[in-house]
Amino acid sequence: MSDEIKKGLIGVISDETKVSEVMPEINSLTYRGYTVQDLCAKCKFEEVAYLLLHDDLPNSKQLEDFEKEERANRPISENLKSIIKNYPKNAHPMDTTRTSVSHMGLEDPDTADNSKEANMRKSMRLLAKISTAVAANFRVRKGQDIIDPDPKLGFCENFFNMCFGKVPSPEVVKAFDVSMTLYAEHSFNASTFTSRVITSSLSDLHGAVVGGIASLKGPLHGGANEAVAHMLNEVGSPDKAEKFILNRIKNKELIMGFGHRVYRNGDSRVPTMTEYYHKTAEYYQNKELPEISKILEETMLREKNIKPNLDFPAGPTYYLMGFDIDFFTPIFIVSRITGWSAHIMEQFENNKLIRPLSKYTGAPHRKIEK
Repeated sequence: MSDEIKKGLIGVISDETKVSEVMPEINSLTYRGYTVQDLCAKCKFEEVAYLLLHDDLPNSKQLEDFEKEERANRPISENLKSIIKNYPKNAHPMDTTRTSVSHMGLEDPDTADNSKEANMRKSMRLLAKISTAVAANFRVRKGQDIIDPDPKLGFCENFFNMCFGKVPSPEVVKAFDVSMTLYAEHSFNASTFTSRVITSSLSDLHGAVVGGIASLKGPLHGGANEAVAHMLNEVGSPDKAEKFILNRIKNKELIMGFGHRVYRNGDSRVPTMTEYYHKTAEYYQNKELPEISKILEETMLREKNIKPNLDFPAGPTYYLMGFDIDFFTPIFIVSRITGWSAHIMEQFENNKLIRPLSKYTGAPHRKIEK
């Protein structure tokens, strides 16, 4: 056994998965063999969710049944609504979302059942209910009444309606739908690995998801989309963008939204999301944000040869849509629950406790002298 330490488990293959892969030969993220670009162009998010949970894309009957089940499970309990109304107003939405999911586990009739059938039912409930809980928190924090889910609306349209009381244009809904597909899954990232570690001890699905949410909150993972929006606001205008980045580089400050542990030739999701970022900006007649983004991207590439990741175009897209910045990462959860659930169920199917070793570097053996 090698004593070599791989900080951050860089390059370590800890298990195998059938859920997703970044294929180096085409520099693309794939979900069960399908490139995300193809899925964004030809499928809606509900089809992608089905793919991740059920191994393949649905036929028309399967999709109809899937959507019917998802829509039927959207309502959250009056008890959870009351809890959401009593969250501290200054609480971060990632913390309130984590707590909401934990409460859902208390209410779920299958919480203690780790069978494949029960975990699929729980996965569907979480897919349906997390968006409702996030939207309820979004409105309560603004002093507005909670809007119940509408079973006549599709997944993305319903989320907008629960947040804003209306459904935006088809162009905006499509951009949001694309972001949901691109954020749905990404192999053994930090939050997914966290969920699998928790699962490996034979804990329950809700507990594993709660752990995933806690991991996703960090700015080195899901919280990066929030950091990007704050950065764009700090830049303020295109004429200040290049100097802003040069100063950050000079001072060796962390610049969010750039670089990725897995991709070496650029995040394959970025071109698709950037296209819909620009379409969204055009719809809202905002030329300034894309121009700032362009200058930041070009400067980083010129100075550091580092390309942007998905958070770089996704953050400002959500900002243009009217979402509060600290809700960007909870929106990430609304999508990523599909990937987490797929990995949790895969872990249960061929489980082995994940328990790595560590190299002790503390004080040598010593005795208490007294």
